[in-house]
Amino acid sequence: MAEIAVSLVIDQLLPLLTKEVKLLRGIHKEFADIKDELECIQAFLKDADKRASTAEGVKTWVKQVREAAFRIEDVIDEYMIQLKVEQQPRCVPIFQKIAHLLKTIIPRHQIPSEILAIKLSICEIKERSERYGFQRSLDQGSSSYRRSPSAKWHDPRLGALYIEESEFVGFEEPRKRLIDWMVKGRGERTVVSVVGMGGQGKTTLAKKVFDSQDVVRHFDCRVWITVSQSYNAEDLLREMLKKFCKEKGDNTHRDISQMDRASLTEEGDNAPRDISQMDRASLTDEVRKYLQQKRYVVMFDDVWDVHFWDDIEFAAIDNKRGSRIFITTRNLDVVMSCKKSSFVELLELQALTHEQSLELFNKKAFQFDSHGRCPEELSDIANEIVQKCKGLPLAIVAIGGLLSTRDKNVAEWQRFRENLSFELKKDTHLIGIKEILGLSYDDLPYYLKPCLLYFGIYPEDYLVRSKRVIRQWIAEGFVKEESGKTLEEVAQGYLTELIHRSLVQVSSLRIDGKVKRCRVHDLIHDMILEKNEDLNFCKHVSDDGQSNLSGIVRRLLVTTELRAGLDDLNLHIERSHVRSLFFFKNDVSASTDSWIIPIKFRLLKVLDPEGMPYLHPFPEFGNLIHLKYLHLELRGVTELSKSIGMLQNLETLEVRVTGTVFSLVLPKEISKLRKLRHLIGDEMCFEELQNGIGEMTSLQTLRNAITIGFRVAEVIKGLGKLKQMRDLGLINVHPDDESILSSSINEMRHLEKLNVFSLHFGIHLNLISPPTMLQKVTLEGCLEKLPEWIPELQNLVVLSLRWSKLTKDPMQSLKSLQHLLILSLKGNAYIGVCLHFEDGGFQKLKELYVENLNNLRDIIINKGALPSLKKLQLRTLPELENLPKGILHLEKLEVLNIQHNRYDGERKTYTEDLSWITEQMPTVKINDYAT
Repeated sequence: MAEIAVSLVIDQLLPLLTKEVKLLRGIHKEFADIKDELECIQAFLKDADKRASTAEGVKTWVKQVREAAFRIEDVIDEYMIQLKVEQQPRCVPIFQKIAHLLKTIIPRHQIPSEILAIKLSICEIKERSERYGFQRSLDQGSSSYRRSPSAKWHDPRLGALYIEESEFVGFEEPRKRLIDWMVKGRGERTVVSVVGMGGQGKTTLAKKVFDSQDVVRHFDCRVWITVSQSYNAEDLLREMLKKFCKEKGDNTHRDISQMDRASLTEEGDNAPRDISQMDRASLTDEVRKYLQQKRYVVMFDDVWDVHFWDDIEFAAIDNKRGSRIFITTRNLDVVMSCKKSSFVELLELQALTHEQSLELFNKKAFQFDSHGRCPEELSDIANEIVQKCKGLPLAIVAIGGLLSTRDKNVAEWQRFRENLSFELKKDTHLIGIKEILGLSYDDLPYYLKPCLLYFGIYPEDYLVRSKRVIRQWIAEGFVKEESGKTLEEVAQGYLTELIHRSLVQVSSLRIDGKVKRCRVHDLIHDMILEKNEDLNFCKHVSDDGQSNLSGIVRRLLVTTELRAGLDDLNLHIERSHVRSLFFFKNDVSASTDSWIIPIKFRLLKVLDPEGMPYLHPFPEFGNLIHLKYLHLELRGVTELSKSIGMLQNLETLEVRVTGTVFSLVLPKEISKLRKLRHLIGDEMCFEELQNGIGEMTSLQTLRNAITIGFRVAEVIKGLGKLKQMRDLGLINVHPDDESILSSSINEMRHLEKLNVFSLHFGIHLNLISPPTMLQKVTLEGCLEKLPEWIPELQNLVVLSLRWSKLTKDPMQSLKSLQHLLILSLKGNAYIGVCLHFEDGGFQKLKELYVENLNNLRDIIINKGALPSLKKLQLRTLPELENLPKGILHLEKLEVLNIQHNRYDGERKTYTEDLSWITEQMPTVKINDYAT
């Protein structure tokens, strides 16, 4: 984390040194000197937290560098506040000027002395590194990382190659699929891959496949090579050649007849010694010669490097004999890199089910007791322990094996369960779980490490909204600009890389394939918490308001109920240089006083008090000029404070209002937030921004929802100046203003999502040149006829219509939308009697929702229509006599949700009519919501 801290400070120093910023005499040079020193240190700090683990002295040195960077960051931010405070209007009484001068001159002139002290500290840190050779230690560590000899731990992976068949649980189907890929199918060389997080059983599964008789008899030669994190391409090719020769005992093959065979290795290898002198090209040639006429399989276990395929691609010749390259890896990108020149089969391992986990646990914990079964008195505790493992075989086997050595009584097991986190840290057999998972963290590039550690801020099992964490990463400064991309797009790439590395798990996807919510495995979360503690990356305040906040703490998570100890909490935070403050679902009673953020928290960058309607900024936002991310939950508030306009660095503002308030009035001062990128709220009123909304040119998101109000043409006209807009949501646009709105939307060439709600006035948008990037359109209000511009949106993936009152069947117009994936018609969106899905229409549609269409009598689905549909929902269609027979044409249908209300003297449901569907489509899940 030291490299990130230094990098962020350098990023702050550069504008001070290159732009028109008022600096006290001499400060410019001091800042420049500090920048130069930090850049020298930065050159060898990347991944220093990993390499520093080899020596305690290096670890201390890295911590000193990190805290020095934090100190200079504090000074810079304090100085910028002072500059802002000094900017006062000229026409003020003389006595006010004198008071203002006395208030600012002392702190203003304390800054140079602080800068000088930090500069001396950095020089001492650099000299210390040279004196004790820390730089050499780091440089040596960068080429080949090795753990400290004193770090003793049991590696549970050692037994992965020797798992008995009786302990092989939960992998039957994956093994069958892998064997099929290995021995059947195409004659071209194929990469067969297994991807999963550390400890998920990749090696165990691969070994069972590799040794299966179906595979053994199918190939002329097989070799197994363990690659691991650091390898040399030439050594890898030598290993391949030696193992091929040894595997067949091949001492006479003409393929290598030109090589000197005088000496064999002491282990009996038939490969000659002189291959140690060969360069990469020669080794590649020899491997190709050897494999030319053979059907081979090479197993590369534990591959980390995304450039691995470049190293073996040409040696692993495609001889059209059905040869296979078998790979296990934690990183999906390793597999994706093979696609440029090879067929690829991919198996992404899933966690064991709870039943499979219990079976495996019992096999290990009771292998010599209770006939292999868990005693009834221990079953509840065993269930809780297994639940903690979240289907990870490594953890299940290690914990089960350890418990097999413990007494089988409730007290002993209860004690183990309650102290499981502590056991994972101290027991040598369980430390290995953390160490193996930690290898994935160590392998991360430096820019991804703080992004992963950020998941330690969220509680265990918390489903994190991807947009939320991405915006927080940006606010923290973790995301670096890339040409041609927004910061959000770069950050999305970071999240994707963490997912591909099997460190972050996808919980749900948006229809466009992007991650909607994600989480980390409980054991990964435990590992992150431990690293956060070591690196002072984030600290937690416990229920009693106390926490170990020694050193400089940048991020603080509060989960205390805040019923008492608020003064202690404030004191802790003030002393700890906190920049990011989080609250999660605190159980605060109605009698609890609101917690007002003290003014000394003016260096905050991120403030996210989830579920804290009692938390308020101090009466005026005041000096929170560094704040970039602000989430507010306000109770009974009708108007946002005008001081919001002082937060000139704010990038994300999310305001939720609870109570009886229906809308929140935004003051005109909010238009001063020229860096604001995301403005999200519950029915925010914009009437006062008539002359300011167009100045907020950084806005990308304006939604959930925006109450435009009545006849505010200037506000709507100003929207057209927001060229960066991606996500726009509007409520109750008056018909007189819709032509202006149409013109404004036409100017938003990057717009991806449009949501217009106008139940009172109807919707009359006429987009002559609609944004071509539109992917999601939601229109809620009377249309009467389908807008002509909608069928032109060839990038549209989601279309939702409600209360549209269309009189003409829209399916004829919409069927040509090539990328439409979800179509929703609800609340009398269509008031006709028949929907007709014609042959060839809606080729990619996956989900169709037809609900509350009071006049609909028939749904016709021709064969060839909706060929990709997976989910069909038909609910509350009172005039629909029968389910459409065309359902039988939907070969990919997985889920059918139906609900029918019809009153002809008695309530009727479709339950009696479903047999013809179940007989013809037995794999379809039918949910009949009879009401």
